[in-house]
Amino acid sequence: MESIDHNGEKRQVAIGIVGPGLIGKTLLSQLALQTDRLREEWGLELQVFGVTNSQWMLLSATPISLSSWQTALESQDTEASLDSFTYHFATSPVADRVIIDCTASAAVPCHYTKWLSLGIHVITPNKRLGSGPLADYLAVKEAQRHYHAHFMAEGTVGAGLPVLSTLQSMINTGDKVAKIEGVFSGTLSFIFNNFGPGRPFSDVVGKAKAAGYTEPDPREDLSGMDVARKVVILARECGMQIELEDVAVESLVPEPLQSTSSVLDFMDQLPQFDADMEARASEAAEAGNKLVYVGLVDVAAGKCTVSLQSYPADHAFAQLSGSDNIIAFTTRRYSQQPLMIRGPGAGAEVTAAGVFGDLLQVAQSLGA
Repeated sequence: MESIDHNGEKRQVAIGIVGPGLIGKTLLSQLALQTDRLREEWGLELQVFGVTNSQWMLLSATPISLSSWQTALESQDTEASLDSFTYHFATSPVADRVIIDCTASAAVPCHYTKWLSLGIHVITPNKRLGSGPLADYLAVKEAQRHYHAHFMAEGTVGAGLPVLSTLQSMINTGDKVAKIEGVFSGTLSFIFNNFGPGRPFSDVVGKAKAAGYTEPDPREDLSGMDVARKVVILARECGMQIELEDVAVESLVPEPLQSTSSVLDFMDQLPQFDADMEARASEAAEAGNKLVYVGLVDVAAGKCTVSLQSYPADHAFAQLSGSDNIIAFTTRRYSQQPLMIRGPGAGAEVTAAGVFGDLLQVAQSLGA
């Protein structure tokens, strides 16, 4: 399947990468592996013309080699500037331009509206815009409509799982969402898939940290705020005018440890609170249930919650393994049996793949 533009030439898309960290680096590797296939089968030239981290940036008038970009970036003495990065793409002779924000920064999304106003498409797995101030989110959505540019953020919820695209498809085809609920944290999924009566909660958290499932400070996961951000993103897609602080969040960080100065102190003191979690696990087990950390978007009731719940052992939420996510959509069409999506909800490979999928969707909409 060869796709060519109206001049009979291959479709060229100029790409800028902001944040070549774990996800950004993985995305560039995936692009490198698929470049030849996309050129031959789709007639599509996905070419990187800029890469920037928080210190240095690499800008080029010609496509950057995907095999040596890292060495080229490390040898740069051009200080990072998103204004200069923006100008580079605003003045590019390539008609179709995409900037991909692979950071977790709250500062980078401040540029989304500007990029969209310049006709530059924006793709991101960064949750900061979707769960940040409502006014900023609405401004980006309005810019997307007004300037006919794409804003894609599949990777913000469920990594590479088709969560947002499924939700958007249901809404766009006239379905009415009543409720979305699920396990949205790969970290907390792993923890509660391994926690139960007789297994100290602090021990499971320690093992999850050692295995790299948690953030360097596990309180970032245990606070529930990552789940809350995903809940806000989904709620806003459903039309709810909600701020992050409107979500009722049950933190799993014991209150006395929330202000502990160091991660080491937190981990050392966490065993003191194992009895509380042991009691909840035992109570659930006695009822034939299992503890699950769940996010809920109750569109009908107009509220969002994030909390530790007890589910029957045969419930889909209680039958996960590893760090799987599961999301259930209850809608007018799926009222008797929710539509469920399950699979790996964390990891650089699947998150980068979700971003890559968004990029290909943009390319297809442009005629690839």
